[in-house]
Amino acid sequence: MRNVGTTDRALRVLAGSLLILLSLINVIGPWGWIGLAPIATGLLRFCPAYSVLGLRTCPIEHEQEHA
Repeated sequence: MRNVGTTDRALRVLAGSLLILLSLINVIGPWGWIGLAPIATGLLRFCPAYSVLGLRTCPIEHEQEHA
């Protein structure tokens, strides 16, 4: 089930990429690799923390009824 919307997804991938870039150029050290987490949640469109907290930034998916 998806719980990460389009804008949230883009911001996660951008922020995660920035953290990794800063780590690669030795600005923030190896902690920048934590950027893999927001990239993964953005690409997968699922955030475990959102599930625990009951949050979602995407529209609710409705199952289609079969006739």
